[in-house]
Amino acid sequence: MTYDITALRSQFPALTAGTAHFDGPGGTQMPRPVIDAIADALAHPLSNRGSVTLGERNAESLVTEARRAMADLLGADPRGIVFGRSATQLTYDFSRTLADTWSPGDEVVVTRLDHDANIRPWVQAAERVGAAVRWADFDPATGELTPDDIGAVLSDRTRLVAVTAASNLIGTRPDIAVISQLVHEAGAFVYVDGVHHTAHSLVDLESLGADFFVCSPYKFLGPHHGVLAAAPELLETLRPDKLLPSTDVVPERFELGTLPYEFLAGTRAAVDFMAGLDATATGTRRERLAAAFAELEAHEHTLRTQLDKGLAALPGITIHSRATDRTPTLLLTFEHHATTDAYGFLAERGIQVPSGSFYAIEASRHLGLGDTGGLRVGLAPYNDSEEVDRLLAGLGEFLAR
Repeated sequence: MTYDITALRSQFPALTAGTAHFDGPGGTQMPRPVIDAIADALAHPLSNRGSVTLGERNAESLVTEARRAMADLLGADPRGIVFGRSATQLTYDFSRTLADTWSPGDEVVVTRLDHDANIRPWVQAAERVGAAVRWADFDPATGELTPDDIGAVLSDRTRLVAVTAASNLIGTRPDIAVISQLVHEAGAFVYVDGVHHTAHSLVDLESLGADFFVCSPYKFLGPHHGVLAAAPELLETLRPDKLLPSTDVVPERFELGTLPYEFLAGTRAAVDFMAGLDATATGTRRERLAAAFAELEAHEHTLRTQLDKGLAALPGITIHSRATDRTPTLLLTFEHHATTDAYGFLAERGIQVPSGSFYAIEASRHLGLGDTGGLRVGLAPYNDSEEVDRLLAGLGEFLAR
């Protein structure tokens, strides 16, 4: 492996505080090149986009470069990259736009596995137009959501299926490519929540078959905003509400108001940083990203194996992350202890492992955990073996109380 974890960690100023961060699924720490890119964008002239003044040209360049970077990361067309405040905001916007094409009696499919940001916008949009909502359940014993689970609720009235590429609660990665094929055969769209997935695996929009794919750069070392990818030809068919003087050009017709140029600079830098995780990789940015994600997945698999073995040796722990294909994200509950107590206990020892349902409330309830959820351990590119040992030792001390 060429994954140099020591060199990598040295580029994260936040890590100098000594905290072991296992809260990556909720948002990652930011490396120095991303911080510098944001600061650099703010240190130079900026104005509304255009081609006349230096500030206009700078803004235009930042948007263009960010679209190209995200297109490389997602295997998409830069003309189909839409920026928004968050993945939640983008999903609400697109749910309203797509619902304009639905009629009473049409059907929308959502899953129990998803984050509520890929459930509630569709449920509420369906309710407004009189469309029916059908639910696809996952197996709580295995954590699996299969293509058959989706196929069982499809019909000739299905207009859209909203499904996660990876559960932010238990890590399950459904087979999106097969699901997309089933959905398209039924004549419907596939809207994929890729927020958790994008941080751990290289995305290829065409291979997944997703019509719409959303993600959030702050989950993969970047700043806080949302990104949607779709074929520009598909976006051309949609007519969102917009201001009269604002452009009708795709993808800008979906971007309401002025974009956060400095955050787009940070997003481009985050993609470049991810592309450099394999220092020996050459070729295009997309090719370097492919090599980098292979190294990242190997690193995270090693740490997850270490974590799995260590947890198996501790008493009274239930691990709810059981799917065959899953991200390095584990949801834990304890036989005789509250996970909120574990959260506080570990935090006092400089180990950040949050407790909750993390907006995946339907998944938490389906697992029998109510709205409380559990203790979520999530690995990120900068975690190392020593931190896993610290976590296991801390859990052992907590459980022995």
